[in-house]
Amino acid sequence: MERGEVTVTACRTAFGWVGIAASPRGLLALILPQPTEEDALRPLLARWGLARVGEDASLAHFKEKLRRYFEGQEVTFDEPLDLSQATPFQRRVWQAVREIPRGETRSYGEIAHLVGAPRAARAVGGALAANPLPIVIPCHRVISSDGGLGGFGGRVELKRRLLRLEGAINEGEEAGNRCASALTHESSTTPRQASRSTSFA
Repeated sequence: MERGEVTVTACRTAFGWVGIAASPRGLLALILPQPTEEDALRPLLARWGLARVGEDASLAHFKEKLRRYFEGQEVTFDEPLDLSQATPFQRRVWQAVREIPRGETRSYGEIAHLVGAPRAARAVGGALAANPLPIVIPCHRVISSDGGLGGFGGRVELKRRLLRLEGAINEGEEAGNRCASALTHESSTTPRQASRSTSFA
């Protein structure tokens, strides 16, 4: 991208400082909660060294939604996304994950079915590992088929906290219990095909 095209900012939330990068096309990246503002901005500035640090009205609005989300409020993240560097498969996976309702989970295998690649659960995991916009693309809602939490960029405890925040699991409840029972219920139904139309740039 050209000089000045990317804007980066940080948002203080109940979970810590969240880093955000955006282009004129939409949101580019989100850094999960960090202890300090500097920690949240560092990886974004390392990637986009010529980025402008600041915000416009749309980023300010998004930051307010992030704050409300981390306070436990129900929020819809419908901002445009700049996923111009993503592969077609990644876009399909991320769109399917965006459609998981708050308070629910899906398995990697279920997402694979939804995107029309039923044998590609491992590839789904790879696509989620490359997700540049966690929370907005809520990959924390995707778990292992046995009800275990699965991966989350090395921050499994944060994944557990997010699922509790959303009501997918209860405080003090082992993550696998409710998730496994939900998966058993879901497996008795045929997953619908994920929509191929997206709002991704």
